[in-house]
Amino acid sequence: MIGILIVTHGEIGRSMLDSASQILGGVPSQAATLSVWRQDDPDDLVLRAREMMEQIDAGDGVLILTDIFGATPGNVVSKLLEDGRVEGVSGVSLPMLLRVLTGRNGGSPAPLPVLVQRALSGGSEGLVHMNTDRCCDA
Repeated sequence: MIGILIVTHGEIGRSMLDSASQILGGVPSQAATLSVWRQDDPDDLVLRAREMMEQIDAGDGVLILTDIFGATPGNVVSKLLEDGRVEGVSGVSLPMLLRVLTGRNGGSPAPLPVLVQRALSGGSEGLVHMNTDRCCDA
C-alpha cells in the first residue's frame, strides 16, 4: 500500500485526515501528517518528513500532499521527491484526500502514478460553483 504524507501549514493536514477518517469510518493506515509552523527550521522539517516516510512506506512508495506550492510546506516536499518513488501534489483538499485514500484500497490498489492522477482529479472535480453547477433541484 502506498503511504500518504500530508505536509501543511499548522494543523490543516491533521484536520483533513481526521475528517477523512470520520467520513471513511476508520483511521487510514500508512498515513501521517506533518504540521509546519513559522518558527520551524526547514532542514529539520525535511529530516522529520523523511523519518515519517520511512514509517509509512511499505515498499510501494509515498504520495505527499501539501497545501501551497512555493510556500514552506511545498518547499520541504520538493526536497523529498524521487520520480516514481516519492511523488508530490500541491493544493490538498478533502475531496483530493478522499480520492487518494479510497484509491489505495480494494481488490487492486492503484500504483503510485495512478494515485497521483486520482489526487489531481479529486482536487479539480471537487471544485464546484454551487450556484451554477447544481446537481439537484432544491
